[in-house]
Amino acid sequence: MGKLTKKKRAIYTKTVLDALHNGKKQQFRDTFLELHPFDQSDMFKTMDVEARNLVYSFLSPKEFTAIFSNLDIQDQKLFFLEMDENYASSIFNHLFTDDVVQFLTEINSHRADEILEQMDDKKAHEIRAILSYAHETAGAIMTKELISIPASATVEAVLDKLRNEAPDAEIIYYLYVVDAQKELVGVVSLRDLIIAKPDTTIENAMSTNVVSVSEDMDQEEVGMVIKKYDLLAVPVVSHQNQLLGIVTVDDVLDILEEEATEDFGEISATKGATDVSISPFKAAKKRAPWIIVLMLLSLITGGVIDRFEETLESVVLLAAFIPMIMGSGGNVGTQSLAVSVRGLALGTVEKSNLWRMIRREFSTGALLGLICMVIIAAIILVIYGNGMLGVIVGISTLCTLSVSAVVGSVIPLIINKLNFDPAIASGPFITTLNDIIGLMIYFSIATQLMEFL
Repeated sequence: MGKLTKKKRAIYTKTVLDALHNGKKQQFRDTFLELHPFDQSDMFKTMDVEARNLVYSFLSPKEFTAIFSNLDIQDQKLFFLEMDENYASSIFNHLFTDDVVQFLTEINSHRADEILEQMDDKKAHEIRAILSYAHETAGAIMTKELISIPASATVEAVLDKLRNEAPDAEIIYYLYVVDAQKELVGVVSLRDLIIAKPDTTIENAMSTNVVSVSEDMDQEEVGMVIKKYDLLAVPVVSHQNQLLGIVTVDDVLDILEEEATEDFGEISATKGATDVSISPFKAAKKRAPWIIVLMLLSLITGGVIDRFEETLESVVLLAAFIPMIMGSGGNVGTQSLAVSVRGLALGTVEKSNLWRMIRREFSTGALLGLICMVIIAAIILVIYGNGMLGVIVGISTLCTLSVSAVVGSVIPLIINKLNFDPAIASGPFITTLNDIIGLMIYFSIATQLMEFL
């Protein structure tokens, strides 16, 4: 059944809860199991403890697996604690390995070891192997539930194998062909199998041009591979080209969301504090380092103003335009930062077009500066009747916006070159840097042209 509308959800919820509380097990199962797993988990989250305990008794661990896998990690941890120990262990035996790994990495290591001890030996061994990989690599996010086949098998034999093994595989649209040493030698799609003659060997039906990723590839790069080749899954291989597992597109969507959240936290200087569920103390603790660094950098801004104190004393009106110069430069720099970081994340910034991007950002900043220069100069002339002041502020705006655009685009590229996450060139950092540069430009121009005021 597809996802429920709001009206149908209300009807189903009432029917399910009535059957649950009245102890009508078969009616509950017939109604509840007809729902999409997402709707099942969504409905389950709204139940109280008493109702949830009834669900555990009405559904087998295997049936409950679909609900558990669709819950977010916080809900999984909460509901896990109220389950019977044997029931919970059985759920983990039926979950795909990547889902189990994700759960175990979020809980106490001692408790994770206890869960593994209670699981089937084979499944536990596979999970321990995945847990041994470095965090955020292909090996750490892959699943072992895939179907591999020998090149010598016939299409008919493989289809029979599918009927038996498909229910336990995470994805069956691609079947991976391996040799006697378990090395990946080809791939065949479900479509290829359906249209091929039954007596055709897989060797004659498969494609040898297999897109794969190495076990130590960064998870974000894995996501880019799946996106680039428009795949539903990508095989993970060892350095000896042995098939280890697969990474599926649903995992990639979670990864890209996680990376986007992480980059947003970097850009906004709130890394680790974007989760609204954490306490104010933890949020403040995570934000404090950036705030302190930016506060100290702001002292340089004060130093710039102090250095040009004589210029300010001579023409006090210059101080009125400091916020505008600083704000405009910071805004343009942050825009260029977003362009640069996105280009690096999508892999569209290469050596061949690097300078073109910088030139484009400089030209964009210059055009924006030119427009702002004309507008602000005209406003100053009309309001203050001082054409030279308008020229000083206008030229300063033009130069500041041009330079700020370059700073915003270049800083992430430099950081990326140093093998750091370019998102750490956060918006507040770029803004503060451009504040300093903008003030230097503004007061330098004002000092040179002050005699004409």
